[in-house]
Amino acid sequence: MSYTETTNVGFFSKLGNSFSGMGMGLVLFLAGTALLWWNEGDFVATRDALNETQAQTQMVGDAKNLGPSFSGKVVHVTGFADTKQLLADTAFGVSQTAIALNRQVEIYQWVERSEEKKQKKLGGGEEIVTTYHYDKKWVSSPVDSSSFHDPQARERKANTQLIVAEDQELVASDVTFGAYRLPDFLIGSISGERPFDVKMSEEARAEMERAIFAANPHLKPIQKAPAVQEGEAPAVQASPEFVHQQGNVIYVGRSPAAPRIGDVRVTFTAVYPADISIIAKFNGTTFEKVYTSNGKSVSRLSMGIVSADHMFGKAHSSNSTWTWILRAAGIFLVIGGLKAIVAPLSVIAGVIPLLGDIVGAGTGIVCTLLGAAWSLVIISVAWLRFRPLIGGAMIAAAALLIAALYFKGRAKKAAAPAPQAPAE
Repeated sequence: MSYTETTNVGFFSKLGNSFSGMGMGLVLFLAGTALLWWNEGDFVATRDALNETQAQTQMVGDAKNLGPSFSGKVVHVTGFADTKQLLADTAFGVSQTAIALNRQVEIYQWVERSEEKKQKKLGGGEEIVTTYHYDKKWVSSPVDSSSFHDPQARERKANTQLIVAEDQELVASDVTFGAYRLPDFLIGSISGERPFDVKMSEEARAEMERAIFAANPHLKPIQKAPAVQEGEAPAVQASPEFVHQQGNVIYVGRSPAAPRIGDVRVTFTAVYPADISIIAKFNGTTFEKVYTSNGKSVSRLSMGIVSADHMFGKAHSSNSTWTWILRAAGIFLVIGGLKAIVAPLSVIAGVIPLLGDIVGAGTGIVCTLLGAAWSLVIISVAWLRFRPLIGGAMIAAAALLIAALYFKGRAKKAAAPAPQAPAE
C-alpha cells in the first residue's frame, strides 16, 4: 500500500529558495577550501610525527622483557592482554568475563520510504509527486509512526516497542599486560568481537516478562496449570512466552520465526583476552600516549604479534588513505558550493523548461571544472607551504612542459614554408 502527495512549487518560491541557498553555497565553498588546505598540512604533520616516533621507539619485544630501565621511553611491546573482570549487563541478566561486552538492539518497526518525481512547468514552476511506501524492517532505533505522511498509516501502522533498550558497550577497567596495567585509551582499541551463548538468569527473565505485561496491558499471557498433587488446589502461572534465548541473541516477542511490530532482538558479543602489540610511552607502571614535537599524538595497538615496522607502515598507509578521502570530500564541497551559488541562473532560465535544463547542465559542467581547478590550486599552494620540495618540483615540471609546448609551437611556425607572392 502506498500514499501519494502532489506539491506545486511556484517560480518565485523556487527563486527565493535558490537565493537563500546561495549563502549555504558560499559556506560549503569556504569549508571545502579550508578542508583541502588543512588536510595537506595534517598529512605532513602526521607523517613527520610517525617518523619521529619510529626513530625513538625501543624494541622491547615480549612484555616479560619490560623493566624500569625503559621508563620514560617509547617502546614497542608484544604480549597477552588479560582480564579477570566480570562485566554484567544487569538489564538482561547477562554477564561475561571479557575485555568488553557489547549489546546491539534492533526493533521490528514500520518504516516509511519515499520516491519523488519532479515535472517542470512552463513559467518556471514545478510539480513534485511524492509516493510513500511502508515496509516492516529491523531498525536500530524506534521509528515515530505519528510522523508518517499517510494519515491512515499513522493509525493502521502504528509502531510499538515491547521493551525499551539501547545499544551498550561495557569495557573492563582492569586489563593486565604482562606485569603492568593497560590504560583506557589502549583498552578501547582492543578488538575482535565474538558471539557467545547468553545465559539469562531465570530471575531476570521473569522480571522482564512482568515488565513486558505491565507496559503492554493489551497483551494476554498464555496461562498454564502446573502439575499438582492429589487434593491440592491447582495454581495458575504465566508461561514465559515473550523472552527467548538462542545462541548470543535474546528475542523479546511471541515468536522469533514470525516477528511482529514491537518485537526486540538483542545481540551480544564480547572481546576476550588476546595477544596484542603496542607502541606507547612507558612510565614505569603503565603506558601513556606519545606526543611528538609538533604536538601530534602517536600511539598504536595492533591485534596479534606484529612487528614495529609493520605497525608504522600500516599507520603511514592509513594516513595516506585518509588524506585522499578528505581530498575528495573537500573537492565535493567546493563543487557543491559553487553549484548552489549559481543555482538562481537555472531557476530564472527555467521559465522555459528546456532552456532551464540547458542552463542547468551548462552551469553544472562549469562549476565542476571550476571547482576542480580551484581545488587543485589550493592543493598545489598547500604543497608549496607544507611540502615545498614536491610542490616546487611539480610547478617546475609544469613550467617546463608549458615552455616545451611553446617552443615546439614556435619551431613548427618557423619551419613552415613562407607564403609565395602571387604571380604577376
